[in-house]
Amino acid sequence: MPGRGPALIGRHGERATLDRLLADARAGRGQVLVLRGEAGIGKTALLEYARAQAPGFRVARAVGVESEQVMAYAGLHQLCAPYLDRLDRLPEPQREALATAFGLSSGARPTRFLVGLAVLTLLADVAEEQPLLCLVDDVQWLDRMSGVVLAFVARRLLAERIAVVFALRETGREPDPDLAGLPELPIGGLDEAESEALLASVLTGPMDGRVRDRIVAETHGNPLALLELPRAWTAAELADGFGAPGALPLAGRIEQSFVRQLEPLPADTRRLLLIAAAEPLGDATLLWAAAGRLGLGADPATAAEATGLIEFGRRIRFRHPLVRSAVYRTATAQDRQDVHRALAEVTDPDVDPDRRAWHRGQATVSPDEDVAADLEGSAGRARARGGLVAAAAFFEHAALLTPDPARRARRELAAAAVKRDAGALEAALGLLDAVAAGPPDAERAAEAEHLRGRIAFDRGRGDAARLLVRAAERLAPLDPARARETYLEALAAALWTGGDLTAVAEAGRAAPPAPVPPRAVDLVLDALATRFTDGYEAAAPLLAPALAAVRALDPAAEDPGLRWLLGDRAGGVLAVEAADFAAARELAGRQVRLARDAGAFLQLQSALNFLAVTELLAGELTAATASAEEDRALADATGNASVGYAAALLAAFRGQELPGEDAARGQLHLAHLAGYGRAVLYNGLGRHDLALDAARRVFDDDVAGFPGLATAELAEAASRTGDEALLRAAAARSAERAPAAGTAEALGVDARVRALASTGPDADRLFRESIACLEPTGLRVDLARSHLLYGEWLRREGRRVDARAQLHTAHELLSAMGLTAFADRARRELLATGETARKRVAETTGELTAQEFQIARLAAEGFSNPEIGTRLFLSPRTVEWHLRKIFTKLGISSRRQLRDAALVTA
Repeated sequence: MPGRGPALIGRHGERATLDRLLADARAGRGQVLVLRGEAGIGKTALLEYARAQAPGFRVARAVGVESEQVMAYAGLHQLCAPYLDRLDRLPEPQREALATAFGLSSGARPTRFLVGLAVLTLLADVAEEQPLLCLVDDVQWLDRMSGVVLAFVARRLLAERIAVVFALRETGREPDPDLAGLPELPIGGLDEAESEALLASVLTGPMDGRVRDRIVAETHGNPLALLELPRAWTAAELADGFGAPGALPLAGRIEQSFVRQLEPLPADTRRLLLIAAAEPLGDATLLWAAAGRLGLGADPATAAEATGLIEFGRRIRFRHPLVRSAVYRTATAQDRQDVHRALAEVTDPDVDPDRRAWHRGQATVSPDEDVAADLEGSAGRARARGGLVAAAAFFEHAALLTPDPARRARRELAAAAVKRDAGALEAALGLLDAVAAGPPDAERAAEAEHLRGRIAFDRGRGDAARLLVRAAERLAPLDPARARETYLEALAAALWTGGDLTAVAEAGRAAPPAPVPPRAVDLVLDALATRFTDGYEAAAPLLAPALAAVRALDPAAEDPGLRWLLGDRAGGVLAVEAADFAAARELAGRQVRLARDAGAFLQLQSALNFLAVTELLAGELTAATASAEEDRALADATGNASVGYAAALLAAFRGQELPGEDAARGQLHLAHLAGYGRAVLYNGLGRHDLALDAARRVFDDDVAGFPGLATAELAEAASRTGDEALLRAAAARSAERAPAAGTAEALGVDARVRALASTGPDADRLFRESIACLEPTGLRVDLARSHLLYGEWLRREGRRVDARAQLHTAHELLSAMGLTAFADRARRELLATGETARKRVAETTGELTAQEFQIARLAAEGFSNPEIGTRLFLSPRTVEWHLRKIFTKLGISSRRQLRDAALVTA
């Protein structure tokens, strides 16, 4: 290939690092490395070194191209194309996701991380036969979806014979968040001696020593600059040093050196190079077809290839990406349009309609509905493949070329919606401003307002509920069903992000009537709106039917937005309000399964926290820890923030200090949860004055969810601090609401609260009633705490023998669950009765990590390695590697032994 230049000079440390990386991958220890440095610093040369040092490896390559960034999965397709004959070997959801992403079949829109899992499985399958080296150059120019997927794959390499090496150009912009945290190797310049040796290797004539010293100093050891800048100088400039000083940044000067090499070329040769620069695939067939359209023959190719800037073959390759950039940027606007038009004309509309539409768009500057419609079609296909960034770019370009103002606004609204789905919230808001400038249209205005509200909800802003109410009011005369859904979104926003909850609920009560028969969303809206306007007692008869309707839903048939809303947002609050622990656990498990299957990772993080809380209340702290840890691991893998509230509650129940209150500021529901957690923490530690303050703030702000749970914490703290007024208030609220809920869980906790407010035989009877109600439920933590409080009461009554029995039971339960602070309370109480209790550590499942526990649990439930990998976003080989470690830790040898050994809760 022209321009490859001399062999590597220097780079001893970098070569040693790459040698170790290849050795580890060959031994089955998956590796990833990011080479980071400025343009021309030698990253591509190091990729070539890695390729040359990898005998026995298969090598897959991809190169980012700046002009191809709008083509979803384009870079990923380069890497995977040689192995797509293996698609049938993937699990069905992964196979469908990858085939849809690459446009090989049509199907439901795949999430980027389900595509990532498919790619991981595909590459791991290749590596089972032969070690695999993946080289990805110019990562900064990869399309967004390819970058996300490849970073996801790189983070999950563990036991695979795969090495991935990224080359990333420093551009002066914010660092690439997708690659953050991956192992890096910064590539700096050559030292002075190495620079002089490289410069000497390309000189063909004399050079003034001062010129040589100046080039070495100004290039800072940049190899490409050392190779290319002398080419742009005349012999006289090299010999006597009278060249003009460089004012451009180094990358600009390198590119300018290529420009100077282009300037003497004939016009037809420059146009041929422009076709190659505008056609990112490097497809020789397309290039020559477009050249024919523009009347260019073969002669221009000879002159172009003679420059060494480009190589013509089955694939067209420039010597360096900066050559492509120089060619494209120095062309006139008219020449660029002519070239794109020619490429559009020779691109098959059936085989590659999106690339044809993209070229047509680049060739058009004035409004053209035909081109705009073509781009809109591409946007729809990109969205169906999960290429949301690409879809937004196509929609935006289509809007720009749309002559009709109303249709333009509609396309801008579509672009804004896709940008929101892609997480580009600020860009989506900017487009909504453009939508507002369109001609009046009631439906479009309502949809735009709805989107503004959703974006505010995504951001956790306090005005989200107000915006969603306004959108619902606009939707009411146009689409009553959508309006009711939007009112429920507004209620959820008021709960989770703040706002005037009563006003939002009153607006929901005034929503259009529910259809007959009502949908689950209608029942939930009516139940929660009544709860916040007329109080718990008025809403109680509505809670159970609404919850039953949510449990009876076929989730696959629901709109995805409603599916998540009715799951852990509104549905979770509903289950807590109805005091139905079994329903809460069922909903949480279902939400996790749905989110896993859909690859919806933001929703999965939220659902995992919901599930972890139900596991925590069941006393299954190992399982809860595994779910909370998976939230953190997903955050690391995806770049999203950890939801984290389950981890905070786990800390509280274990007697560990919670994060500061600022963590939940502006998040109403999370602020209540944090207050409830502090009340639990301080009751466990025996600091009942602090528990009273925390619980009272949540109790006084009587809204749905955790304030109900805080009632029991308030009663316990008030009974210990002697605050009779607050104890009576807690008991009164509990006595009013528990019969309305009617569940064993509600009645059991209520009996305990009323026992704390009672004396003599009444207190004794109520403590026993609490234990009897809670024993058949899954609320092991509350059961243990009822035993503890009963034992404490018995000791104060002087009934030491009876107290010891209750306190021993409490101590055993609390210790086994790992509730350290409460267990210590029970142990101290036993000591006060004259009895000793061994301070024990909670049982652990063979010291399994959280991820190992998840794998062990799924394996014990009968899932295969590929199925476990699909759920936990690991390759089957990595699952097998973890299982070997699990067997060793547990002292077992088969999956059949896992059910008894791995599911012990702690």
